[in-house]
Amino acid sequence: MQRLARSRRIRQRILRKLKPRSLNLQMKIFLASDHEGFELKKKLIVYLQELGYATEDCGPYSFNVEDDYPDFVTPCAQEVASQENSFGIIIGKTGEGEAMCANRVRGIRAGVLYTPNSIKSSTGQNEEIIQLMREHNNANMLSLGAAFLSEEEARIAVKEFIETPFSNVARHTRRLAKF
Repeated sequence: MQRLARSRRIRQRILRKLKPRSLNLQMKIFLASDHEGFELKKKLIVYLQELGYATEDCGPYSFNVEDDYPDFVTPCAQEVASQENSFGIIIGKTGEGEAMCANRVRGIRAGVLYTPNSIKSSTGQNEEIIQLMREHNNANMLSLGAAFLSEEEARIAVKEFIETPFSNVARHTRRLAKF
């Protein structure tokens, strides 16, 4: 059973890598932050564009230590909720407040990641939290804690989040319908 699940995951990864980059343009990724996540947001926008994804910056557009994340996260969440085939990446110091704010928008399912121990890379870290966010909960927004992730860890997390499909397993679909 475990071997079958492992081979399925490997097959999914291979198929994801074979997907032409031009298909990425059909998906739009909205990003927002506060001042604590501003620099990481700018870097992730460039990274996502290099991967071939269409992005939209929902702000802030300049660094301001006095900004309030709901002013940027709420419009970002509204865009994601209103557009099929879109995701949102929101970034703050811990990502917690940003996720709480986003989850107030109907149709949003934001998960938080703020520890590198929740991601997997070639170094062997654990990727399960990101995968389960997508596979079990069909999360459409990822909230990152900039104070706890390096740029490389954030890149790994964002790529894994976007590339992991919802499982469409009956029990998960049933649970989501109860939201």
